Amino acid sequence: MIPGKGRLLPTHRIKGKNTTDIDALKLALIYGANASGKSSLIKSMNFAKNFILQGVKVESNIPLRKFKLSKKAETSPSRFEFEFKINGFSYAYGFLADYDKVSEEWLYQITKFSEKAIFERMILENNKTKIKFPGIRFKSKEEKQFLDFVALGTRPNKLFLTECLERNVSANVRGIEAITDTLNWFGNKLTIIFPDSKFQGLEFEFEKSSKLAEEFRKYMKIFDTGIDDIELKPIDFDKIKDIPEEIRNDIIGRLKTNSKTIISNKANNITYTLYKDKKNNVKVFRLNSKHKVVDNDDYAYFEINEESDGTQRLIDLIPALIDLFKDNKVFVIDELDRSLHPNLSASFIDIFLNATTGVASQLIVTTHESSLLNLRKVRKDEIWFIEKNKKGEAELFSLEEFKPRFDKEIRKNYLVGRFGAVPSISLHQD
Repeated sequence: MIPGKGRLLPTHRIKGKNTTDIDALKLALIYGANASGKSSLIKSMNFAKNFILQGVKVESNIPLRKFKLSKKAETSPSRFEFEFKINGFSYAYGFLADYDKVSEEWLYQITKFSEKAIFERMILENNKTKIKFPGIRFKSKEEKQFLDFVALGTRPNKLFLTECLERNVSANVRGIEAITDTLNWFGNKLTIIFPDSKFQGLEFEFEKSSKLAEEFRKYMKIFDTGIDDIELKPIDFDKIKDIPEEIRNDIIGRLKTNSKTIISNKANNITYTLYKDKKNNVKVFRLNSKHKVVDNDDYAYFEINEESDGTQRLIDLIPALIDLFKDNKVFVIDELDRSLHPNLSASFIDIFLNATTGVASQLIVTTHESSLLNLRKVRKDEIWFIEKNKKGEAELFSLEEFKPRFDKEIRKNYLVGRFGAVPSISLHQD
């Protein structure tokens, strides 16, 4: 996501605030044949995020999926590292992990020209932890002792960052903004969306924010879905046949007073929102789409699962688009074009780029949609290809490396294999 030397489309560049700050790009389009490693790249990012925020149970293995075509990879720890910006600073956070332990973990504050270690952690052969905090200026001896205690008490199969989150160390130790910002970035800034991801909580958001509902309706019309409105409709929970009575009663019993929950039936893609008020009355809502009836002034209501696959995909993606208009958000979408017409994929990218001028948000997508390969709309350094080498390893490389002329038709050259990352099809049979 670091810009190359090209000067075209300067609004796609998130400028650093000073000469040492790192510039970044707003967009990355990742292309590759089926089974080239695109989804594995996104799954790796998702694994790291979940491992940081949720960890694993005491005696559980770390759920890594190692590269099986290399014995060396099977017996070596896997390395993950993210470089990101938050609250005016750039950081590099990473770790080395095997099935049974985290052998190394680190957090650095970085600039164009330097790096400063915030903390460095190693697990020694005897499973003892060695950790240093060279980048933290402790306000008292007791606060340093507390953080040392937390670090030394972190299990070998757990990240120190996860331990900090669970023990709420920011309430006991001052001057650790680098750690709390890192947790904030993974927890609140980075969102990963897979082809079958469903946006959970749209019902809550609609009830909470009329502005969001208004924005959502606007984009449903921009994308020409035929939907005039999205509404929360109250329903009788007792009459829902796709959820057994025993489960319904259990959910209601567990729901606390003045709280909400969401339950989904994946079989029919219907989501219910439950709210228990102060008097312990349970109200149930379901999201419906609203369409104008053609031969009178009435409206017809549809279940979301009655909409086309493309419309359902947009219902899940539009909240991400609206969220990107805020500052410092990073959305990673696997298979953006799943169930979408090429024009809708292009419009999604165009709206993001045009509506986030001056906003430090980023969009990273994998796609097969070749119509997006237009150097009048995206930069060379925003176009990436992923391809397997002879060893079966996925390699990622940028169009920037090929240095094509601006007036060249990139889409055609990609489809004929000029840049690689396309299927190799053989019709010859013995």
